[in-house]
Amino acid sequence: MAIKGNSGEYRARSPLAMVIAVLLCCFFYVLGAWQHSGYGKGDRIAVAVTRQTACADASAAGLSFETHHPGANVTTSGLGEPPPTFAPCAAALADHTPCHDQDRAMKFPRKNMVYRERHCPSDDKRLRCLVPAPPGYVTPFPWPKSRDYVPYANAPYKSLTVEKAVQNWVQYEGAVFRFPGGGTQFPHGADKYIDQLANVVPFADGTVRTVLDTGCGVASLGAYLDSRGVIAMSFAPRDSHEAQVQFALERGVPAFIGVLGSVKLPFPARSFDMAHCSRCLIHWSGNGGMYMMEVDRVLRPGGYWVLSGPPINWKANYRKWERTEEDLSGEQKRIDEYAEMLCWEKLTEMSEVGVWRKRTDTAACPARPAEVRTCDQANPDDVWYKNMETCITPSAAAAGGELQPFPARLKAVPPRISSGAIPGFTVESYEEENRQWEKHVKAYRKVNYKLDSERYRNILDMNAGVGGFASALFSPKSWVMNVVPTAAELSTLGVIYERGLIGIYHDWCEAFSTYPRTYDLIHANGVFSLYRDRCKMEDIMLEMDRILRPEGTVILRDDIDVLLQVQRVATGMRWKTMMANHEDSPHIPEKVLYAVKRYWTADGEESSQEKGSSSEGKGSEV
Repeated sequence: MAIKGNSGEYRARSPLAMVIAVLLCCFFYVLGAWQHSGYGKGDRIAVAVTRQTACADASAAGLSFETHHPGANVTTSGLGEPPPTFAPCAAALADHTPCHDQDRAMKFPRKNMVYRERHCPSDDKRLRCLVPAPPGYVTPFPWPKSRDYVPYANAPYKSLTVEKAVQNWVQYEGAVFRFPGGGTQFPHGADKYIDQLANVVPFADGTVRTVLDTGCGVASLGAYLDSRGVIAMSFAPRDSHEAQVQFALERGVPAFIGVLGSVKLPFPARSFDMAHCSRCLIHWSGNGGMYMMEVDRVLRPGGYWVLSGPPINWKANYRKWERTEEDLSGEQKRIDEYAEMLCWEKLTEMSEVGVWRKRTDTAACPARPAEVRTCDQANPDDVWYKNMETCITPSAAAAGGELQPFPARLKAVPPRISSGAIPGFTVESYEEENRQWEKHVKAYRKVNYKLDSERYRNILDMNAGVGGFASALFSPKSWVMNVVPTAAELSTLGVIYERGLIGIYHDWCEAFSTYPRTYDLIHANGVFSLYRDRCKMEDIMLEMDRILRPEGTVILRDDIDVLLQVQRVATGMRWKTMMANHEDSPHIPEKVLYAVKRYWTADGEESSQEKGSSSEGKGSEV
């Protein structure tokens, strides 16, 4: 090609000029495509993440999701700056529960169990160290074997084996604890007790899916309901019954540290199909019926309340209970009066068990006393640290339709969605949200082939939304604690319960109400972006480390800028990490960070794999 010069003569274009022109065209084309993609983080990061992902092959990054410390000897017969480093906590803090510290609890009033509620340390007194596993800690047995056996080293507390010996809660058998399935009101086993309840409560047809077990002990009710397709949310305080909730979690049963005291339960209204108390030591007849009113708030219309133990059938049992006839008869009378006021129909008394059902037809309810007020309904799901009240929560009409039996309930459109109760959600956007999570979890499975195995029993989703992750991952081998953060824009926990899943409200600027080493897998979508200006990233990650089991897995979705900071901190926490691109495109700024917590214990024992030698996990013998 030739061009005309100033003199009017033609001269040839130089080859160098042509090369420069082509390169400029290519540069501006790529720049335009890059800007249009919305990535905007630089090709260097995109290439680095792609290399680290290694075509979604975790083994290429040296990341193993296997466990290497399953207790083979247990029988029943970078951002340019160096990462921060976190020292181990003292060995005595192996079971540290920051917001349920025993010494701090004793400084609070005992009235209404205030001292057993959450009392978190101030920021300047917060421990910023890594909570160790106890010496000899091993991977829990897989479910359902874990229901019956817990390695002694994981929760080395024998007091319940003596205190509750005749009730068959737990027995010490050398290297393991054995759980025969007994309880205070069912010493012959939870299965027989559930069979008795099933004469009244329809467990078999999927109508009753979610159960609240108050004062759960070692959660044997929830452990044995699992095989019937029923999931129980169990809670008990951290009190003189040492390690009861810890035992429940080591068994693989959903549970948290909590008490029915002075503040509302961390659940939305109409969450549970059944509430249960078996000798739970809750003063149901006191405080003007306030505790029964709180159960009524979280119980769905048509739901059941089961009270097992005093004062039910007191005439036959008052001598055994070492209480007077007058005392027990008065307590029973008040409970019956409160139940009638709440529009609960008493279905039966059998032996020491009473069963009520919350009526669905409020027109059939008796007139309430004038002094009994209706709770303010401006924001009925605003319950975090809100005081319990002596008032009755109105039963909402069945807007959006009735719940389907489980498991159809899991995939059906929840009434809160179909009725438009969740701002910004339509039926179409809800279904699209679930399709997205099916796709995300499919991508997770390509990286972590153990995701659908017995490797993960206790799973936590730190920002659950409408439960899309838990639904896509659903399996009888596992359960998911779906957390809706108090900082979230929408209160979606009611939707999660309407799907037949369980969850809880929580503020991740504080410690979770659970023991160390609770979860096998932690999933968090956008948590660090959500809490960017609310609290320190390091504090949230230290809490994740506290509640994650050794060799547990973490899956984080967030913006690349955020995850690079997270990855840097994780390095100083003895986590091994691997960054992966979004499954749709490497140019999408959202990435996925996979991490595995290294095995180490209070006595300094560390995984032989971390020391450079190989080890193969051998199955525990039973």
